[in-house]
Amino acid sequence: MRILVIVAALLAALAAPAAAATKTALIEPGGPYPIGLRTLHLTDQSRAEQWEPDRRRELMVSLWYPAFPVGRPGAYMTAAESAATVKGLKLDLPEDALSKIKVHSYADAPALPSRWPLVVLSPGAGNSRTTLTTLAEQLASKGFVVAAIDHAYEAYNVEFPGGRMLQCLVCQTPGQPWPAVLENRATDVSFVLDTLLKRGSPRIDAARIGMAGHSAGGVATAETMAVDRRVKAGVSLDGPLYRPLVIDRPFALLTSPVGEQEFGAGWDAAWPSVTGWKERRHLPETGHSSSTDNGYLTVALGQKDKMPPATWTRLYGTQDPVQSMHFFRDYLTGLFQARLSTRPAS
Repeated sequence: MRILVIVAALLAALAAPAAAATKTALIEPGGPYPIGLRTLHLTDQSRAEQWEPDRRRELMVSLWYPAFPVGRPGAYMTAAESAATVKGLKLDLPEDALSKIKVHSYADAPALPSRWPLVVLSPGAGNSRTTLTTLAEQLASKGFVVAAIDHAYEAYNVEFPGGRMLQCLVCQTPGQPWPAVLENRATDVSFVLDTLLKRGSPRIDAARIGMAGHSAGGVATAETMAVDRRVKAGVSLDGPLYRPLVIDRPFALLTSPVGEQEFGAGWDAAWPSVTGWKERRHLPETGHSSSTDNGYLTVALGQKDKMPPATWTRLYGTQDPVQSMHFFRDYLTGLFQARLSTRPAS
């Protein structure tokens, strides 16, 4: 495998697109493996879509994995998603700005031949799976397959096949719909696991599966671990716990000041039910969304000064976004390396 990595790295240097230097780029991953990126549209024919009952439950999944670095560069998001996001957030940017962000992956590149551990990523309420790209690329570069899931109608501006631009209907629903929605996400994750484990490429080691999520995705991580024992370790990135859940495998909770203030009572009540190895670590310089790409890109694209300072602090804290991203990606890598082991099986 070491020779394979060296050859792949040489190919990556030769294949790097010359125009990429002119683009805003995500933080470069730190592992030895080049990265492939595939986009999957999955439909669970056994379940109706709760927000549109005449349709089956649909998911968009981005799959990052160790790969031969050949082919065209991957995309951060589609042109239609970029235009809808720029318009929806009233950003002072060209409509295609977000689709032109440079990522460090190759679209549909062939997977390196081995059997890899899997990490599932679940985004926060209203956020798309693309907001977790920096975390995903780091993990893939370190020898993981990573599957980030967009659950239909739970994020803004996600393009589904046929040009359907789905919005976050649950975000617009009065009351507290999220606890029930996030239990449904756990069923989504189990369906994705069933699907990926049947695929021939990239090859996944079913005994080495972890999960992490931001905010609502952190809840989904806990909910999934409570019902699907294939997930051996989990990390919640400032996600509330709406109820005690019996979790007897490794589980970490990384919290911001916002999270401690708004979700702390729920964490205190649910924490005794986590009986395996566990860590609850408070990060006082972070904001609720410091683990996502959003803060870093807000600065890189020149949009920070257009955001009220109180909003910035709530979302991204007082720490430099690059430092925050390095911490979160290194923490996830270290935890999953320790709990799942990244040595590929030959």
